[in-house]
Amino acid sequence: MTMAQRNPKMVSARVAAALFVILAGCISQALAVYGPGRWDTAHATYYGGRDAGGTMGGACGYGNLYNTGYGVKTAALSAPLFKGGATCGACYELTCILSQSKYCYQNKKILITATNFCPTGSTGGWCNPPRKHFDLSEPMFTTLANRVGGVIPVNFRRVHCYKKGGMRFTINGNPYHMMVLVYNVAGAGDVQQMFIKSPTTGWLQMSRNWGQIWTYKGGPRNIVGFALSFRVYTSDRRQVVSYNAAPANWRFGQTFSSGAN
Repeated sequence: MTMAQRNPKMVSARVAAALFVILAGCISQALAVYGPGRWDTAHATYYGGRDAGGTMGGACGYGNLYNTGYGVKTAALSAPLFKGGATCGACYELTCILSQSKYCYQNKKILITATNFCPTGSTGGWCNPPRKHFDLSEPMFTTLANRVGGVIPVNFRRVHCYKKGGMRFTINGNPYHMMVLVYNVAGAGDVQQMFIKSPTTGWLQMSRNWGQIWTYKGGPRNIVGFALSFRVYTSDRRQVVSYNAAPANWRFGQTFSSGAN
């Protein structure tokens, strides 16, 4: 007879402990859902053409927005919102303020991702600080309002980013100046810190190069020729670790998808 058979209370305690762990995991997942934040006001314009072809590339480093999964649901942000690239990847909900513009469509809203920067001195000065402004892709603008309006007042708030699959990492640069683009980030969407490690190192901190491109300048030793793991922190203080996201035979120019997000 086992100890557990002799002591039914021990079995009950173990079952209760197991249930607690399961429930704790569920609670942790629930708390990981980001936002939504408070509503605020801004203005919106549009750019990039009717097919949004002119929105490709941009100050966040995402390149071809179709290839990186953002498509046309994007915007360039003015400096107070862009924050030097720290909000690249963040998601926003926008509505047009009907009472302030005859060009607004009723009962319309859009969900967009920050993928670019709208610089000071842009046409009309709408992106000049301290203004909060969204320069939307044209398909997004025309979902909210008639394009003839040109500039519309909007309500906006930060919302949870829903992404399919894991985070993705594109490795570029060279052995002495590695650059990693991180994208397809769920939750808050905006990576604030990033670390890299191989099986022979601890976690090595990377620095933001621009947008969501992160740099490691520690040289090739223990990095090149080894499987690479990544750890990121988003603005909601969530930590996501992607173990062995890149296999030992990785090459510069390749993109790898993790199972974590």
